[in-house]
Amino acid sequence: MVTQEPNEKHEETGMEDFDNDPVIRISHAAIRQAVRVLAVLMVFVILWGVLDVVWMLYNRLADDPVFLLDISDILAVFGAFLAVLIAIEIFINITLYLREDVIHVKLVVATALMAVARKVIVFDYKDLQPDYIWATAAVVLSLGITYWLISKKD
Repeated sequence: MVTQEPNEKHEETGMEDFDNDPVIRISHAAIRQAVRVLAVLMVFVILWGVLDVVWMLYNRLADDPVFLLDISDILAVFGAFLAVLIAIEIFINITLYLREDVIHVKLVVATALMAVARKVIVFDYKDLQPDYIWATAAVVLSLGITYWLISKKD
């Protein structure tokens, strides 16, 4: 971390550096503690999600015909799997923020792309309006281009 002299302008904001201000220091510490709480809660969400996947798979395989899944069962299981993977990506975002105090845009965009891809995978195209599908395609395309541009920059 680069140290600055008091009253020196901060690069990103153009404002004076307030690191020596006790209110800012205490606020920053409180936010870091809140992020730690979010990380712990996300672990519970991930574990709960894994149990949900196991329970869903068990119930789908136990229904008649036993040990057979139809396409809607497979899509439901895929959706549950991807929801857990998205939760893991969010946990990684949280832990990276705790380590580096920076939001990694590439990882956030990748998480968003994964979330939208999950939605596309579990779409029931019989029930969707064409406008919704086109809008989702535009979101996927824009996130894909954004991710590509960020990757190209690196």
